[in-house]
Amino acid sequence: MSFTGIPLDAADFYAELELDNSTGFWQAHRERYESSVRGPMTALLAALEEEFGPAKIFRPHRDVRFSADKSPYKTHQGGYVAAGTRSGWYAEVSADGFRLGGGCYHMDSAVLAAYRKDVDGPRGAELEQIVARLRGSGWEVSGDQLKTAPRGWSRDHERIALLRHKTISAMRWIEDADVVTTGALVEQVRADWRQVRPLVEWLRPVTAA
Repeated sequence: MSFTGIPLDAADFYAELELDNSTGFWQAHRERYESSVRGPMTALLAALEEEFGPAKIFRPHRDVRFSADKSPYKTHQGGYVAAGTRSGWYAEVSADGFRLGGGCYHMDSAVLAAYRKDVDGPRGAELEQIVARLRGSGWEVSGDQLKTAPRGWSRDHERIALLRHKTISAMRWIEDADVVTTGALVEQVRADWRQVRPLVEWLRPVTAA
């Protein structure tokens, strides 16, 4: 399947799912999900595979075992390309539109220790510059963060904002419907993922800990 765009119906599908997140709705609209959401997202990521690598399309079902919210379906469709053990590129469509980015989605204690060691060392200055460039280009750099300094680190550390991160990623929305709904989205995602590549590559050795 060649990529021709994410249809407007993808956002409409998720807007309706948010109102009726039920098995009945899903079964009635399964073919619509396949044709308007999963199929186009699969084709988009396949078109980018040669440069970035194979992608994983996330399953639509939520894991409700440990959640008070028992809604059975996710209200977005995500796709992920791994660049390291816990770092890579991401794309998502939802009722809010299309967004993409890259970074690290999870750090266990060993990875956090390696990350903080590198932030404190010479590589930390490089990460500061990467984050500053991304923010200057309109990226939102965020992630799960501690409210205070990590144990063993001073609140006055020159890179305390980075040390507080437990995950870190750069994300942005593509708001131009004439791009999202056409084949032009492939080159837009390619260009944006290239912009975030320095962050993904900085994280690669850290997340391999």
